[in-house]
Amino acid sequence: MPPASDDEVDRIVAAWGRELPELDVAPMQVLSRVTRLARHLERARAEAFSTRGLEGWEFDVLSALRRAGQPYELSPGALVQQTLSTSGTMTNRIDRLAARGFVERRPDPHDRRGVKVRLLEPGAAAVDDALRALMSHEQQILAHVETGERAGLADALRHLLIPLESG
Repeated sequence: MPPASDDEVDRIVAAWGRELPELDVAPMQVLSRVTRLARHLERARAEAFSTRGLEGWEFDVLSALRRAGQPYELSPGALVQQTLSTSGTMTNRIDRLAARGFVERRPDPHDRRGVKVRLLEPGAAAVDDALRALMSHEQQILAHVETGERAGLADALRHLLIPLESG
């Protein structure tokens, strides 16, 4: 099915095709759109979270803990993996979330040297509220994609992500 109208990526690709006709710029058709979409999604996330007093990184850490299920705790290492951050960054983030009363550090019952980060009720309430707002924004973004096309789009994006995230 042909595109409904040209977008900014179409104009960029056409310009590069004119300026460097020997260069295959076809990857831009997909990846530049993914990049631009990511920027729009970051704006939607920032809006959904800021009205609830959260920053994106706070949502990421709190949601990882919330998704872990009862007792809503993970090791700092698991949080690093799930949020694509570094251990030094995570230490700072845990400190800041603890200062807000959203999480607490607890000794790991299975490793005397380890700790677990546990989600507290104010953190759970904040992340649940922010997720509801985010889903409202994301539903609006996806409103222009037919329900039947969403699964195919998700599959295609999964094929792009798996090789990048499995190494």
